Amino acid sequence: MTDHPTRPIRFVHRGQIQQVDGLPPTTTVLQWLREQARCTGTKEGCAEGDCGACTVVVAELDETTGELQRRTVNSCIQFLPTLDGQALFTVEDVSELGRQASPDGNGLHPCQEALVSCHGSQCGFCTPGFVMSLWHAYEQSPTALPRPALADALAGNLCRCTGYRPILDAGERMHDAPKVTLDEAPVRALLQQLADNSGNGLAYEGPSRSQPGTRQRFHSPRTLDELAALRAALPQARLLAGSTDIGLWVNKQFRELGEVIHLGRVRELRTTALQAAEGDAPATLLIGAGASLESAWSALSAHLPALKEIWLRFASPPVRHAGTMGGNVANGSPIGDSAPILLALDASLVLRRGPATRELPLSAFYLDYMKNDLQPGEFVQAIRVPLLTAGVGAGAGEHLRAYKVSKRRDSDISSVCAGLYLRMEGERIAEARLGWGGLAGTARRAPATEAALVGQVWSEATLRAAQAALAQDFQPLTDLRASASYRLRTARNLLERFWLETRTDAPLPASAVQVWPATC
Repeated sequence: MTDHPTRPIRFVHRGQIQQVDGLPPTTTVLQWLREQARCTGTKEGCAEGDCGACTVVVAELDETTGELQRRTVNSCIQFLPTLDGQALFTVEDVSELGRQASPDGNGLHPCQEALVSCHGSQCGFCTPGFVMSLWHAYEQSPTALPRPALADALAGNLCRCTGYRPILDAGERMHDAPKVTLDEAPVRALLQQLADNSGNGLAYEGPSRSQPGTRQRFHSPRTLDELAALRAALPQARLLAGSTDIGLWVNKQFRELGEVIHLGRVRELRTTALQAAEGDAPATLLIGAGASLESAWSALSAHLPALKEIWLRFASPPVRHAGTMGGNVANGSPIGDSAPILLALDASLVLRRGPATRELPLSAFYLDYMKNDLQPGEFVQAIRVPLLTAGVGAGAGEHLRAYKVSKRRDSDISSVCAGLYLRMEGERIAEARLGWGGLAGTARRAPATEAALVGQVWSEATLRAAQAALAQDFQPLTDLRASASYRLRTARNLLERFWLETRTDAPLPASAVQVWPATC
């Protein structure tokens, strides 16, 4: 694969196949749109995938059904080669649909018209991003979404200079007008043409953005075996999944990535599979390292409904559509929201180097701040999550909760994140797994706190002992997001909330401990 001949990037945009060559591999989709394609409707706000002004829709063919699968992404942090073999839609495409459907050729698309009529746009800078998120919801649902679901769909568009209500009003009203939908057949035909001509993946070469005279390669293999061979041959190459973190390295830190291996098009990495129980071993969910955060959290929540709230609060839809759970875990950030939950679930990682694989408990993967146990040429292939025996909290003797505390409810980084699990035998705690993020240099379990729980009756006295033990497990740092004392107090309070929700005597329902319950 390292000797695979290079070729241009090929994708569908504005109804035809685009072929791009000669640009740096780290050129973003947004830069190409504004500077090469002259499609300036898409805006740059934060350049870090946070504000949503740059939101676009990317589509690809489902390899099983042949249907068109669409998702919103932040174009400011997506590198152009990641578009290879896919279709790109921007606000110009939505405007064209509106013009084609209007009698005089000057009309707006229903989602644009609704924003105007509901006074959902003020300065207008953020409006194209809102249009794209609304258009995605419009195409996905034949009728208006319930308002909580609509708010979740717009969680990645943070500018609210008009207030929230007019934009949500527009999201409901856009379905009142005659339906204007995308004709998918021409798009599917062009995507199939690209698939037939794509060969064994993409090897793209272009100039460095910051080092004149040097060239960089971007590899995007299509199969797991190709990826394994490529990784073994290029152990120092940068692995790129959803670009929701690495994209900021380029935009904000102006870092050079060197040679890049993109994981996002490897079919086997993008799947989630339920594996049946065998003997004493429970059923497990195997999450491919390239499965999007959206699909991974969706699969987990389908089996463990207690995780639905943190799924909806993990970043934003555009970030979840692009980012991967495997990347979030491999990244090793102490404030990543996946690892604490997976630690509570006793997850393990399937690691691959060449043809060989090994399995490692997630609790043993992190060695120190941003350091892990990956060997040269090795990569995360999958996450294995044992599933709990029978509906958590439904008399099965198992309790699971996931809590996130951040300054902003939607699309924000955690100050503290917790995944908390208890297994009861009668009135006593037989097993405890407490995963924490934001309290140390890595996401970690709390051995002293767990020891204070195991074997004890789940009483207020046991809770107080566990709260006191947290100080033995963690000495948090103070940073811009939270002080050390705040983090430790918050962790103790989350333990108390866990007890209030799961105590044997009069446990509190979600409505009593949560202002915004996950209702959709």
